[in-house]
Amino acid sequence: MAEPLKQMYNQHFLETFAARVKAVHDSFDEKSFVEEVMDNRWEEMELKARTRRIAETLGSFLPTAFPNALAVLYKVDREGLKYLFIPDFVEVYGQAAEDWEEAVEGLKRFTPYSSSEFAIRSFILKEPKKMMSIMKEWALDEDEHVRRLASEGCRPRLPWGQSLPVFKKDPSLVLEILELLKADPSLYVRKSVANNLNDISKDHPDTVLEIAKRWKSEGNGFTDWIVRRGCRTLVKQANPYALALFGYSDMIVGEPLIDGAFIQVDPSEVHIGGASTLRFGFRVIAKESVTLRIEYAIDFVKARGKTGKKAFLLSDKTFRAGAVVDAERTHRFEDLSTRRHYAGVHLIRLVVNGVEVASTTLNLMENN
Repeated sequence: MAEPLKQMYNQHFLETFAARVKAVHDSFDEKSFVEEVMDNRWEEMELKARTRRIAETLGSFLPTAFPNALAVLYKVDREGLKYLFIPDFVEVYGQAAEDWEEAVEGLKRFTPYSSSEFAIRSFILKEPKKMMSIMKEWALDEDEHVRRLASEGCRPRLPWGQSLPVFKKDPSLVLEILELLKADPSLYVRKSVANNLNDISKDHPDTVLEIAKRWKSEGNGFTDWIVRRGCRTLVKQANPYALALFGYSDMIVGEPLIDGAFIQVDPSEVHIGGASTLRFGFRVIAKESVTLRIEYAIDFVKARGKTGKKAFLLSDKTFRAGAVVDAERTHRFEDLSTRRHYAGVHLIRLVVNGVEVASTTLNLMENN
């Protein structure tokens, strides 16, 4: 089993870091710093808590004036991901109005050697327009790490980072930055732009689809890659307009593509932990080959009786005209770490290119 990532912050690492600080700041108390970081709560702390603990403790051992503390860290910051606590230090101690500009410049300086994508978010929340104006300038920087920070730092739903409700509600300032980066030559940056666009699609699908259409029409290979990756949640959700945009045959506009669609379950009553066979099919009546994404979606009953839909991919390929689909799939109703099952009637739908074409029900029962 792989060692938990939090273990990278161990006594040897802290002692090595403390020695580096001592070498450039003679009054730094190495021994006391390590002892204070690794107090009696240390072993229970996960990665994020350990990162914050190191950052907060640094504040007790570096110069009190933020600019002076920053000057010390500038001399020891070039060590990669393990030094994430240095941008975190800036987030914790650089919030005063008189330190704001130096703090933001520090985050720009530190990001190539670790990453400031988490720390920058508290500055955005405090001064969204001011911070985003600076990040637009970063989007034009010659350093790909700084350009990536311009995108990654303002993702509305960055994993492990603070949420940015202001951009969930209105992503227009974010989109201004993405426009500057949509054809960036760096894959590192393009991945961030795509992930940002995907975040936005969860709250503003129509906006992202309009952007995707416009960007695709520009015929830039870099941008096309971003668009496809940025719309991946919409494709996974079988949004019919997203599917049509990426070459799946349009089930909404034009002549019907299939007929005779069905989905059946056997048995139609099963206990939690059991399984049922899904039989599904249809006939392609289009006059030429069609590209179809076939899924089944289950409305799972939740603890309080409400339902939540989950889709499962059955097939994603091109079918010739006249093809007959008749296949089976076994679905197990076993509890997982990500899903707990509850008794009740579950609606099961057959979905082709985002359009429901057949449905049935299954009664899931408690175990005796």
